Amino acid sequence: MAMKIRLSRGGSKKRPHYSIVAADSRYARDGRFAEKLGTYNPLLPKDSEDRVKMDVERVQYWLGHGAQPTDRVSRFLEAAGVIEKKERANMQKAKPGKKAEERAKERADKAAAASAAANAPAAETPAEETAE
Repeated sequence: MAMKIRLSRGGSKKRPHYSIVAADSRYARDGRFAEKLGTYNPLLPKDSEDRVKMDVERVQYWLGHGAQPTDRVSRFLEAAGVIEKKERANMQKAKPGKKAEERAKERADKAAAASAAANAPAAETPAEETAE
């Protein structure tokens, strides 16, 4: 049996609530599971203690018996200090392409030149003397 520690979705539409479960990887996401290990409520603030609750002893038991955590659950376990942080591929998909970077650089250069031109004449003009 290929056991996984994963999330099982519950809650209503647009109000998700997840259970952290140990289940066979062949079962449906919300289907049969061996044991419920905790809960995850993504609607709570990130600093809330109730956002992620786990029975750490049972999680370690399942890890000892060969269960593999999913990516999201492994992040929870890393935050709790149960497993070591692993190196992840830092994808550069959000980074703009070469042409977009060139256009942004051109815009920045034009803006810098315009601001320099606007500031230079104002600083160089002598103060008007008042006639008495």
